[in-house]
Amino acid sequence: MKQDTLACELGAHWSQKKISLLEARENIEPEILEHISKALELPREAFENFNEETARNIISKMYRDHSNINDLNYHSSFNPFDKVIELYERMLKEKDDTIFRLEKLLEKHINN
Repeated sequence: MKQDTLACELGAHWSQKKISLLEARENIEPEILEHISKALELPREAFENFNEETARNIISKMYRDHSNINDLNYHSSFNPFDKVIELYERMLKEKDDTIFRLEKLLEKHINN
């Protein structure tokens, strides 16, 4: 999760800069840690018992296990290109609608 996204999840008094400063700290208050764990949907103990070497080993194992994408048995239920085209068409329609509304406003302004 990006810092600004986490800040947004934590509330209005948080910012990306505040999250960045928090990450640099050695100790975090239990109340703040509780809020962060809820936002990240992780148990607080995952932070309290964090071991950097163990985390590296887990990530490394995940990378080795899935380094060949052809070995994954993943079949999408939709064509991603179709979704891109749908999004593009929706964006074009929104652009056309916006231009139409602006032209109407301009006509109204010119006629008044």
